[in-house]
Amino acid sequence: MSDHVDVLIIGAGLSGIGAAAHLAKDLPGTTYAVLERRGASGGTWDLFRYPGVRSDSDMHTLGYRFRPWRGDVALADGASILAYLRDTAREFGVDEHVRHGHHVTSADWDSTTSRWTVRAEVDGETRTITADFLWACSGYYDYDEGHTPHFEGQERYGGQVVHPQHWPDDLDYARKRVVVIGSGATAVTLVPAMVAGGAGHVTMLQRSPTYILPVPGNDAFKRRLTSVAGERTAYAVTRWKNVAVQSALYQLSRRRPALVRSLVRKANVALLPPGYAVDTHFNPTYDPWDQRMCLVPDGDLFHALERGRAEVVTDRIRTFTETGLELESGTHLDADIVVTATGLNLRIFGGATLSVDGEVVDPAGTMAYRAMMLSGVPNFAFTIGYTNASWTLKADLVAEYVVRVLSRMRSTGTRSVVPVRDPSVEEVPLMDFDAGYVQRVVHTLPRQGTRAPWTLKQNYLHDALALRRAKLDDGVLRWS
Repeated sequence: MSDHVDVLIIGAGLSGIGAAAHLAKDLPGTTYAVLERRGASGGTWDLFRYPGVRSDSDMHTLGYRFRPWRGDVALADGASILAYLRDTAREFGVDEHVRHGHHVTSADWDSTTSRWTVRAEVDGETRTITADFLWACSGYYDYDEGHTPHFEGQERYGGQVVHPQHWPDDLDYARKRVVVIGSGATAVTLVPAMVAGGAGHVTMLQRSPTYILPVPGNDAFKRRLTSVAGERTAYAVTRWKNVAVQSALYQLSRRRPALVRSLVRKANVALLPPGYAVDTHFNPTYDPWDQRMCLVPDGDLFHALERGRAEVVTDRIRTFTETGLELESGTHLDADIVVTATGLNLRIFGGATLSVDGEVVDPAGTMAYRAMMLSGVPNFAFTIGYTNASWTLKADLVAEYVVRVLSRMRSTGTRSVVPVRDPSVEEVPLMDFDAGYVQRVVHTLPRQGTRAPWTLKQNYLHDALALRRAKLDDGVLRWS
């Protein structure tokens, strides 16, 4: 394994495997390596092991554009997604280029040599690798610690407290009373899964409701079309169908929020017991898609509530007690196990420090070019997916664009490419999203601009046309 490569990819998860596969199939002859901090590939889908872990996007858009997701399962379990990723890595030879146990700590660009020098910690030692192009595909989650707010009195609680990001393999919750704190995608997945797994009773404790939309667990359209047209054609058509549906729902949510709120409420009422307090537990204070909407396959959460094995409580925690949680309303929830599904922390570029000619780059002081490169940082790209649609839709577009950039550099002998910021372009936040995990760190992220090519539309249909047709000589990228 050489100490120098043409392209160095950070992260062997969904984005990194996809990026490497694009290099393998579209730029043969490119030397590359994938540095993965953990001892196994798969990223998020290898890290999270809590009961019921699954996708919160349909698999026909979460799957890669170039490799069909087989079958008609819409929201797949974590093990199936992990197998899909690793099969993709094997098929394109990516697994042979992954270096496990490499924690990237810093990367410095040297203009005199037009190279990156990347340092990684490996078994307590520092290793150095050089590359012509650096591609950060580590997502934006902090893999070390999830977000857990301070809870009064937690130290006196006699039961177990577990964060989903660090789920113990030997956790026995059979016949136990479980309280899941949170109302996001993780919580709505955990509750029915733990009920099905034998928990005595599961309470989802939320400060405020989330939009929860029941969807079919299997895509009947994909199943029927596969029998007629075959897997690959059915996948492509289903993918575009689902993109159109997702986009339409998002646009309708932004333009007619009251209508979408009403439609979601009706879907909830239809699956809940008569007289259920829908407006207490399933009526968010914010508009649809101000935060990510939770999808539940075949309404599994609602069925768990209907059978009485689970409940939703909307209240705030006053304090932990020796035996559970005391709420601000005065109610006490007895609990043998408390699961803090309270969110994730963000950390871009895997926490690595970037510098250009010895000067440290402050991401918040840069502007993101097409939401994939940083102003003033040469030969660098990063992959961050959509917040309102499947991550891979954006990841595939980024990979296609980066391949175009690399191909142009190879054919012209260009050593360096860098987006040059226009001072007249005004700044706005990179991620205009009200979710807590974004708002906690939005001030540390790169900015976006108010006009192209510095804007992020959060719209795959727009981006697919704009990025594939975009001219590389756009007056913003400087080639040298």
